[in-house]
Amino acid sequence: MAEFIPISQAKQMRSGVNVEAEVIEKPESRTVNLKAGGTVDVCDAIIANEDKSEENKMKLTLWGNDIKAVNVGDTVVIVNGYTNEFKGEVSLTKGKFGKMGINGSEPQ
Repeated sequence: MAEFIPISQAKQMRSGVNVEAEVIEKPESRTVNLKAGGTVDVCDAIIANEDKSEENKMKLTLWGNDIKAVNVGDTVVIVNGYTNEFKGEVSLTKGKFGKMGINGSEPQ
């Protein structure tokens, strides 16, 4: 089983990120154009763990069907996720090789 780390620590990593956190915000999704053509919906939810301080919050980028699966108040588990930094803000995504579980479901 994966060992989970605080978000404050995950922000310092780039890959192999294992986090368990609560979804505290979920704004409306937006549609983006893909490099390969076509479009996909994307949403930047906010997750928090530990004491929910600013250093223990970060964006969780959700793509496609994952957007509908996650709601405010849910506990999400990301295994083997990775982070990106854009304009000084770090965000987490499960990516192609990561897995996500919601409210105790096995990460898939």
